[in-house]
Amino acid sequence: MRILVLNGPNLNLLGERERALYGSTTLDGVEAMLSAQASRRSVELLFFQSNHEGALIDRLHQARGQVDGVVFNPGAYAHTSVALLDALLAVALPVVEVHVTNLDRREDFRRRSITAAGALARIDGFGADGYRLALDGLVNYLQLDKS
Repeated sequence: MRILVLNGPNLNLLGERERALYGSTTLDGVEAMLSAQASRRSVELLFFQSNHEGALIDRLHQARGQVDGVVFNPGAYAHTSVALLDALLAVALPVVEVHVTNLDRREDFRRRSITAAGALARIDGFGADGYRLALDGLVNYLQLDKS
């Protein structure tokens, strides 16, 4: 089983920016945590991060036929990008959207995720640990789907 872990804008600064809000775990730390978890479950992970909407869309398009599902933190694009939603719907892969913070406790404009409409599920508010929960949920879903 192969899973793409896709991260959007500013997530390359995890652990450095607004630590009170986003915590101290870096994106490298998230990737190491997920790699260890995936190894225990015999899952191969592919990682990609970009601050550019088009690059994220291109990577989703490339994922067709390469991966079984996607763990996706679209960052601020969650609240603005119909283009990313369209890409999620077009590739028709199971996606779990993850956010480090609880969107419902953020500013009004952050409370709605446009991209979540293209996802199987959304996990938010658990900090970096949300990635682990998203990966577990997605792998469990994919294993049930194949049985």
